[in-house]
Amino acid sequence: MNVLGSGRANGAISILHALGTGRGCSVGIQLETEVQIIDERNEVNDDRHGLLDSVESCWRGEGLPIPDEFGWKIESMVPIGQGLKSSSALSCAAFRALNSYAWTGLSNSEIADLAAKSQLMSNCAITGSMDDNWASLEPGWKLVDPTMGASDSIIIQGTMDDSLSVIVCLRGQRSVEISQTRFSEQHQIFERSLASIMSGAALDSLSSNGMAVSAATGDHEALRLSNLCIASGAIASGISGSGPAIAIVCFEDDTESISEIIEDRGLLTIHTRFASNVSPIEEVS
Repeated sequence: MNVLGSGRANGAISILHALGTGRGCSVGIQLETEVQIIDERNEVNDDRHGLLDSVESCWRGEGLPIPDEFGWKIESMVPIGQGLKSSSALSCAAFRALNSYAWTGLSNSEIADLAAKSQLMSNCAITGSMDDNWASLEPGWKLVDPTMGASDSIIIQGTMDDSLSVIVCLRGQRSVEISQTRFSEQHQIFERSLASIMSGAALDSLSSNGMAVSAATGDHEALRLSNLCIASGAIASGISGSGPAIAIVCFEDDTESISEIIEDRGLLTIHTRFASNVSPIEEVS
């Protein structure tokens, strides 16, 4: 087996869900997906939406070079179907692998556009997840208009303090049906989250977005647990994506005590940090 090309991208957590106001914002975390293109066929598990087939179709549709016969090899630390942007991580890493193979020199904005197209094609995203794609590709956060192409989509952007800890509370696979109407009913809280991110208060936005998503999905336990974490010292806490995972941001010194609160309820945690240009860390409890 020979490796023809490889690419990496991050998982991410939500700051503002795009269904709430038509604007979306996510930030990458140091959980990576790596995709390799190899010179033989290989069975890929857990690609339940056929996303890699859509990646290949989009690439061929652009008329870009691709091997006549090849396979995908995937290694990922991003939990699937829990609101941690596994689809963006997979599609962006796959397009980076194709970019590496073909020496096409695509920019991050071009890869973000292709990733959005492939996710819409495979029905694993409602909006194309432009905010999640940017978070998978670059450190920091970007508030985006998902109806625009990637290069024109960015409204405002900023960075995160990479000394902060991020605790991801895992609560199993998503089981609720996502309703646009239910999200619209929480418009006022989503607008509060949007106002926070527009003023640069990304962590305040994360918490208020979590309140709105919890209400829109009927996930009252997520709201209770987030409130408990904040009362116990967390800077911010809220459901990520459409759930059910919860993202908690805290100072490093508080990581252990807050994790114990979660784990005492029989839930798993992942300890990580915001994405940066350094090597990823991961600790599963």
